[in-house]
Amino acid sequence: MSGRTNPPGLDLDALGSWLAAAVPGAGSVLSAELIAGGKSNLTFAVSDGSAEWIVRRPPLGHVLATAHDMGREYRVMSALQDTDVPVPRTYAFCADPGVIGSEFYVMERCAGTPYRRATELAGLGAPRVRAISERLVDTLAALHAVPPDAVGLGDFGRPEGFLGRQVARWRKQLDASHSRDLPAADELHRLLAASVPTGSATGIVHGDFRLDNVLIDSGPGAAPGADGSDRATAVLDWEMATLGDPLTDLALMLTYHRLAETIGDAVADASTAPGFLSEEEIVARYAAASERDLSDFGWYLGLAAFKLAAILEGIHYRFLAGQTVGEGFDDIGAAIHPLLDAGLTALNAHSWRKN
Repeated sequence: MSGRTNPPGLDLDALGSWLAAAVPGAGSVLSAELIAGGKSNLTFAVSDGSAEWIVRRPPLGHVLATAHDMGREYRVMSALQDTDVPVPRTYAFCADPGVIGSEFYVMERCAGTPYRRATELAGLGAPRVRAISERLVDTLAALHAVPPDAVGLGDFGRPEGFLGRQVARWRKQLDASHSRDLPAADELHRLLAASVPTGSATGIVHGDFRLDNVLIDSGPGAAPGADGSDRATAVLDWEMATLGDPLTDLALMLTYHRLAETIGDAVADASTAPGFLSEEEIVARYAAASERDLSDFGWYLGLAAFKLAAILEGIHYRFLAGQTVGEGFDDIGAAIHPLLDAGLTALNAHSWRKN
């Protein structure tokens, strides 16, 4: 044994032996730092002293394979390597849980910051914040323009009936976290189920697209776009990616932004920074870069609100049961009500615009 301290979930000796055989030029004596963890997939920065990689594996303990499928993440990023969508270069995938206790993959460590807070963006100034939000929208439009068949992802999901399955899935999730009656959720679900649109053309759906899942390389003091500054270098966290209706990505991103206005400190609130594109500007920029029909976008916003309400109700349920750690959870339960109301408003008005 090397005597090195292994981060939780990563056996450095076992990983080193595997990496040296799987990645040309990689050494076998490694150091590692956990850079993202919790109930989501674990992300480690791993180095052999001369080169550095990112290693992703599922969270510790019993998890649902479908929710933390390393093979799917690796496959979609590998497929997008030669497209206009910025993704890390992928190096190797290990399906053998005998190496570190689970499947995992190795990818490039890209430069950039996953901006989460408005305070992080504020120091860049409004023009640069605007440029960053423009690139966020452009990146989403670029993803949705990729024909799945052209990059070998034609069998990556079940696009038929995608929207209806989403309604059913998040109803089931909400029911699993029941601790109180939510009449607005019941009504929103009823309306969604009764008016599922035909949907737009099948595309690659990220499933959780927002600014803090995109790395932005911002050179200090540079003007927007000058010398490649403020560019999107990598879209991360593909664990929910599938084939389906890409407008669900746009609707979810806007609903995250609305949620930030309601409970800012409890969620990522980067979209509230001065200079960030307004909803109207985001939709207009996306529409200009896409041929997708946005006439039913109010329905998609209703679905996004229902999805986030189900997720937040799960957090509220765990908070009531004493299963959450840290601060900021006590306001989550109250935030669900305006979220559901906004979803009902969008759905009933058949419009994405806020009143």
